[in-house]
Amino acid sequence: MKMKKLRSYIKIIVAVSIVASLGACKKQLDLKPFDQIDASQAISTEADVQSTLIGTYNRAGLAPVYGGDIFLLPDLLSTQKIIDWAGTYQDLTQMVSQQIPANNGFINSLWLGAYRINNQANYVLANLDKVTAANKNSVEGQAKFLRGMMYFDMARLFGKDWSNGSPTTNLAVPIVLTPTVEVNDQSYPARSTVAQVYAQAIADLKDAEAKLGTGVSFYANSYAASAILARLYLQQGDWSNAATEANKVIAGGKYSLVSNYADEFPFPNQSAVHVDNTSEDIFSIQVTSQQGVNDLNTFYASADYSGRGDIYIKESFLDNFEAGDQRLAVYNEDSDGSLRVDKFDNLYGNVRVVRLAEMYLIRAEANLHLTTKMGTATPLQDVNTIRSRAGLDPLITVTLADVYKERELELAFEGGFFLHDARRLKQNVGTLPYNSPKLVFPIPTLELNANKNLIQNEGY
Repeated sequence: MKMKKLRSYIKIIVAVSIVASLGACKKQLDLKPFDQIDASQAISTEADVQSTLIGTYNRAGLAPVYGGDIFLLPDLLSTQKIIDWAGTYQDLTQMVSQQIPANNGFINSLWLGAYRINNQANYVLANLDKVTAANKNSVEGQAKFLRGMMYFDMARLFGKDWSNGSPTTNLAVPIVLTPTVEVNDQSYPARSTVAQVYAQAIADLKDAEAKLGTGVSFYANSYAASAILARLYLQQGDWSNAATEANKVIAGGKYSLVSNYADEFPFPNQSAVHVDNTSEDIFSIQVTSQQGVNDLNTFYASADYSGRGDIYIKESFLDNFEAGDQRLAVYNEDSDGSLRVDKFDNLYGNVRVVRLAEMYLIRAEANLHLTTKMGTATPLQDVNTIRSRAGLDPLITVTLADVYKERELELAFEGGFFLHDARRLKQNVGTLPYNSPKLVFPIPTLELNANKNLIQNEGY
């Protein structure tokens, strides 16, 4: 076979194969870049498959993806009225300025990192025949959880919102469901529609929900899949399914709100100390010194806590909180006199992908739209559960506007919700309308050059 020029898609294949070999077999590596990759040389036993799955989690936790940037970037794009940016990274300044070129390095790294997660998950799924019956459901469920979550987030970032035009014709990202072991004309997938990518994410997450157990550990369980499904259905405006999935997590009784809001973001006063999940964390990326830093720490935390301190919180944002709201405890001036959010002060703190408080708010919002309510609590009770933990008086009545406000204050700077909520609720983002093409990430130039079948987004 004639050797082709190495491009980004090939780099994904080579990188994933190398990781599988390193983690699994400890065999001598041939680092020459081949167009044909013999995966059987890398994954031949159940231990290899398990090691590849662990490698998939490791890839998910790297800074460009769930190690921070997949949540940081949409927030930078949508918080002009909430933060001041003092950073020197030009690519991030472009995000804050809402003027993103197609060669933005952070977006390129996010795309590449996401498809490396996807390809490694596909290697796991393609080798399930090597896994014993006792472990097969868990291995398959975890790989599909990671793949489904990744596709949902990529659809939200690189495609128009579900409510913006037609999801059956709007384009999102390519769907690739098998490991790429040979570079040929089939190695250049076109973008699938928003509806198709959402459907794939739902299929993966529903399968994960069915196959995973309910035990709580560092790895995804059935409730983690339910929680991401609840988030996905909320983004779609599918109120019944959103309420159903959120209720599964709440009613399961495996998680509980921590007593004090600030305790959800523990900081041990030692930058290299890892802190385990709290009782509220449904799924978190475990960041350790061996893996790399939490990128939320890098940009939100000041030098006092090993960060760059590039993001300042505007005083006006705190005016949204009621007097006595204990959530204000995570907003303080650091030694340089600048106001910052303290949620990410631990250098190797976990990245909370989804936590229980969000489930109460999803169930409340969804049930407000429904005639037949899901669960035993009313929307008013769910919102007051969140307010009570914050030390606030209960509401007497509740509206959708009340739920939106609690989401903003409870989940601020987590999950990229400033952008995702604004788009689904059709709210302006800074000076831009919710449906502005500038609120959709560009397809990276590197990918367009590497894949002849990709089409660029509007406005780029």
